[in-house]
Amino acid sequence: MKIGTIDIDRPVILAPMEDVTDQAFRQLCKRCGADIVYTEFISAEALRRGIEKTVRKLQVDAVERPVAVQIFGSTVESMIEAAAVAETYSPDFLDINFGCPTKKVAGKGAGAALLREPDKMQAIAEAVVRRVGIPVTAKTRIGWDHDSINIVDVVHRLQDVGIQALAIHGRTRSDMYKGRADRGWIAEAKRHATIPVIANGDIWSADDALAMFTGTGADGIMIGRGSIGNPFIFSQIRHRMKTGEHAPPPGFRERIHAAIEHLRLSVRFKGEKYGNLEMRRHYATYLKGLPKVSHVRNRIVREENWEHVIEILLAYETECEGYAREGRIMEYAEYLNDHSEKLVLNY
Repeated sequence: MKIGTIDIDRPVILAPMEDVTDQAFRQLCKRCGADIVYTEFISAEALRRGIEKTVRKLQVDAVERPVAVQIFGSTVESMIEAAAVAETYSPDFLDINFGCPTKKVAGKGAGAALLREPDKMQAIAEAVVRRVGIPVTAKTRIGWDHDSINIVDVVHRLQDVGIQALAIHGRTRSDMYKGRADRGWIAEAKRHATIPVIANGDIWSADDALAMFTGTGADGIMIGRGSIGNPFIFSQIRHRMKTGEHAPPPGFRERIHAAIEHLRLSVRFKGEKYGNLEMRRHYATYLKGLPKVSHVRNRIVREENWEHVIEILLAYETECEGYAREGRIMEYAEYLNDHSEKLVLNY
């Protein structure tokens, strides 16, 4: 798959997700084999106004490359201004969000809302392509609802104005995250595309990844929710693609140490207070299915000292080793959900 100077055979890509794909998580996923990573989606209006919290999302390190910055907005003016600002941070390419279904984005006329205004979508894409000197890509869904699926028209419009690759989530906006992603529509879009197509939706395992490649003919695949608490999915997919065999699933040691490393990176980039606080939404996914994990999670999400969190997790590793020696590691398994209202996914 070629985007500008980037040329990767069948890349496995980390999707942009609000409150998830920050620098810490991007770097962890890169270590686990993600070929390309995206920033969280970034508001064009906030960027053009110079909101500090938003501008910080543009910061990337060399180890994350190739990396894309994704922006969203509802007007040509805001998007070209935001694109110009984003370009100064030297991402490998710029991505336009035409797919987010959430109220905070689509409800304001951006993201998936532009599927109902294809002329405006095309105008925004064309203006951004003309404004910047780096490759521009886009991410979208197959349509607003099942009565207005227009992905084939969208493909033609976007490639005609210079969009260099298109990521397609196989759901409509009305689906949100319900049901199953429709690979058939992604395959149909691929048949009409002269640019690379990246398939997105319901990739939870290496087998899902291979099925997505086979079922759509896509040039690359993009993983969102399947990577949360599971950055190992990238190495597992790579192993399956290379050898045809399944890599062993990560054990409790690997998962606990991934959570610890994620916390260390989070503190490094956000400072002790916010690095610790913002990690709290991730522990449930890293530790799900481990024995008696609820009491551990209840402690770490209340602990204000991040170094003490690491001590708790290392003590829990020792506890799990005891269960493993006794052959009872699964006997006390617990599955936790994170119901944080702040965890809004752009997937």
